[in-house]
Amino acid sequence: MKLGRITTTAIAGLFAATALVACGSDSDGTSTTTQDGDGATIRIGTTDAAKEAWTVFEEKAAEEGITLDVVNFSDYSTPNDALAQDQLDVNLFQHLKFLAAYNVGSGEDLTPVGSSEIVPLALFWKDHDSIDGIEGEQVAIPNDESNQGRAINVLVQADLVTLKTPGMITPTPADIDEEASKVSVLPVDAAQAPTAYHEGTPAIINNSFLDRAGIDPNLAVFEDDPNSEEAEPYINVFVTKAEDADDENIARLVELWHDADVQAAVDRDSKGTSVAVNRPADELQAILDRLEAADE
Repeated sequence: MKLGRITTTAIAGLFAATALVACGSDSDGTSTTTQDGDGATIRIGTTDAAKEAWTVFEEKAAEEGITLDVVNFSDYSTPNDALAQDQLDVNLFQHLKFLAAYNVGSGEDLTPVGSSEIVPLALFWKDHDSIDGIEGEQVAIPNDESNQGRAINVLVQADLVTLKTPGMITPTPADIDEEASKVSVLPVDAAQAPTAYHEGTPAIINNSFLDRAGIDPNLAVFEDDPNSEEAEPYINVFVTKAEDADDENIARLVELWHDADVQAAVDRDSKGTSVAVNRPADELQAILDRLEAADE
């Protein structure tokens, strides 16, 4: 989500959605994009409305005759519920792994219709510019369900950790072959990973915590490969209800997100860490199907 991640149990707070989206919903709760004499109005949910990219995105949509009714959420548990309850037409805030957990946990069939970008997850080690000499160190990793597995796979890609069963999508510390690994892991609350870093412990830090901790994202000593199969679950996506997957206006929004001006704003927002991903809907659905099967 640019997602500083969320567990499936966070879905329990879902009914707060009504209050959050009331200003952006039609009174009758219809879910299809609205057409009028001036063009289409699309209700889109996000957790990042304050970012520059969203301002540029709205401007580009307006040039195409599409009015964006942007609904901002303060948490990650409600945008999908708002979509499922017909209070939104589309949302853009989550990656495929989170969507899979939501669909499996809720019984919904929300559908990815386009991709936006992926933010690599990175390893930081104070006063070091590479992983040379890291053998034997303990690495702090986020302990939440969504980030922990990805963090371990970052260490797998860095050839620092070996799994008992190679290729796991969401490994846990128990899945690590400690004898064959070069480092050990220390699960901590994601918000505490920067503290560990500042104290000299190598740490995998979520992108959303870097700014708050005053850590330059370009100081990473290793990050996962956004083009690898292991990174596919973390592609951020535009999501609709299944029956709206062929909406032409929403398809146009996906295209507009990849406009050069929008992408330049995304780059500024992320300080150069975001990597644009433009995968077709059928490929995204195939990845989602695989993730949902693993979560069932």
